[in-house]
Amino acid sequence: MPVPPGRPGTSTMMCPTMPTTADEGLSRLLTWLSPAFPVGGYSYSHGIEYAVEAGLVTDAVGLRAWIEAVLRHGAGRTDAILLGEAWRAECAGDNGRLAVVLAWAEALRGTAELALESMAQGRAFLDGVQAGWPHPRLAAFARLAAELDRAPAYPVAVGVACAVAGIGENPARLACLHAFAANLVSAGVRLIPLGQSDGLRVVAALEEAVRELTDETECLGLADLGSAAWMADWASARHETQFTRLFRS
Repeated sequence: MPVPPGRPGTSTMMCPTMPTTADEGLSRLLTWLSPAFPVGGYSYSHGIEYAVEAGLVTDAVGLRAWIEAVLRHGAGRTDAILLGEAWRAECAGDNGRLAVVLAWAEALRGTAELALESMAQGRAFLDGVQAGWPHPRLAAFARLAAELDRAPAYPVAVGVACAVAGIGENPARLACLHAFAANLVSAGVRLIPLGQSDGLRVVAALEEAVRELTDETECLGLADLGSAAWMADWASARHETQFTRLFRS
């Protein structure tokens, strides 16, 4: 795997491929990252199912703490960086760079189930966007991933699609992080279980972490990748052999 370069600095790049007005960009983000968009996100808990089974997450307070740790120190931070790298590479038309991002995105998964979660959703997301908003650059990205025999990880696919659509890097990152957090809250609400009001309180409490992480990762690149959410990885590994399961991760 290529050695990642240093930090890229704040990106002010704008993509000329498919200019999108602010309203159109917002509408597209709401559609693409809606729970109703067919990526199967409802099927994945990112290890929360085992954490609930093991008594590590038992209430709304524990759910918020668990998800915030995943955001700040685990897949949330990693995916935010990968999305930005993919966005910049697509804006530059740099397929070589995209290939490097695809490789790192595939490698940085702690368990087989977490890899499935990201890769299956990435493939479904790309298929859905190509079906509704076809574009030559999306087709080229899909061919690149196929030629490299790599499934496009979810944040990489989102970054490329947003770049092609002319959606800014930071709005794309904010929306993707929010969708990731909201999906985990939804899983927790079903598993613990919690009432809908408690779930909404957890989503509201995570807004600050999502905003801060969006800003913190704006200037970060592949050299800054890394994860310290070991308990989430451990819970995912234990989930692989959990006797009764509702979720795929």
